[in-house]
Amino acid sequence: MKAILTLAMVLSLLITLANADSPTEKVNEDANMEQHQKNIEICSQNLLAIGKAINAYENDKGDFPEWLSELHPQHLTDANALLCPSDKIGGKPIMRQNTDPEMPVSYSYELNPGWREWKTEQRTLYGDAMPLIRCRHHANEDFQVLNLSFSSRVYPSASIWERQPEAVYGSLEAAIAALSAGLQSNQDHKGFFYVYPMLTGLYMQTGQEEEAERLVNLYKKVMTSDNVQDYFVLGDMLKEMNRDEDVLELFKTLEKQHPKDRSIHQKLAQLHGEFAELHSKMAAVHQLKADPSELIGQPVPDFSAIDVDGNPISLQQYRGKVVLLDFWAVWCSPCIAEMPNVKRVYKTYKDEGFDIIGISLDTDEERLKNYLKENNIPWRQVFSGEGWDSPVSRHYNIRSIPAPWLIARDGTLISTRARGVALKQMVAEAVQDKSEN
Repeated sequence: MKAILTLAMVLSLLITLANADSPTEKVNEDANMEQHQKNIEICSQNLLAIGKAINAYENDKGDFPEWLSELHPQHLTDANALLCPSDKIGGKPIMRQNTDPEMPVSYSYELNPGWREWKTEQRTLYGDAMPLIRCRHHANEDFQVLNLSFSSRVYPSASIWERQPEAVYGSLEAAIAALSAGLQSNQDHKGFFYVYPMLTGLYMQTGQEEEAERLVNLYKKVMTSDNVQDYFVLGDMLKEMNRDEDVLELFKTLEKQHPKDRSIHQKLAQLHGEFAELHSKMAAVHQLKADPSELIGQPVPDFSAIDVDGNPISLQQYRGKVVLLDFWAVWCSPCIAEMPNVKRVYKTYKDEGFDIIGISLDTDEERLKNYLKENNIPWRQVFSGEGWDSPVSRHYNIRSIPAPWLIARDGTLISTRARGVALKQMVAEAVQDKSEN
């Protein structure tokens, strides 16, 4: 028995030693961590230098530069400051649409022409604490992005900084004060409605239930009573206040008003599911009604609209073609990242009966048209200027983008997720089918 125990102990020791890091591995790990920290320090100094150069440029020109390359050499003498030491992709930001057109720049500049209008609007809400320049080359388990604010403060944050206000402002209390003040002058700005639930959550975290209730009442005054999307925001606010029953009743009422709205059924499926067995059957019922996949193989309802050139357009006009009904926006990063792939597929199959209709959820027509012109987008576009309230997107209950609906020659739905490699494969198969009926 003693021999068996001794053998077991030896085996255990051997396994422990085998799994332990070797001295060499430990040294390499320490060296990598040291280099990582050093790179962050250098990058932080770069950001501060760029910020200082931007201030000098603004004082000199009366405005911000369009791209960071404009700072060199007059306001930023050392071009190396535009390169992050952790950048392994040749002086480019991780978000390719932020690539500087003139010279290698590792950093994403938030006021480049594609983002300037929206970021300027955001600044009226968030103030100078929001990011001006961002570096994604240090992403790790602690943070994804290193930011330089308009006020020249360097701080780490998640990729979507708006979801982490305590990082932006330094504390929950500072975030509450800043967002409360920002909303005072932007109460009815629909682009900022997402802030209402976030601020409600901050109030609840800090024990300010009365302020949370006050904010709910304020939101009810500024929301649009016949806008379904606005009720989703209200539901999120009530959820932050742990008023689950009120949320459920809210969406039951909405269902009666909009019985065919899949987004409402999706929400009800989620809410019933959260009440476990008591509502499990109802969750299943609403999930069936909410899932767009139930439309696959079924005729896609027609729409009628006016394109950006002022011409009537409808889905029926494209009957007999394979059509990509592409719900997108210039401000949507995944949409812009997918655009080169969509253009390649269009070029390959346009002469075989494939076409595209873009449904833009943008609110700035000039910005949209500039993007279409600069990127040589040849297919027709529908633009209403109403964003998420676009009549066509509401007609199809679109609640997130990109939403690429691929439609067969006979008008039936093939997929609502026609992206990436799958897009080319699905289009290649669909154009082979010459049947229209």
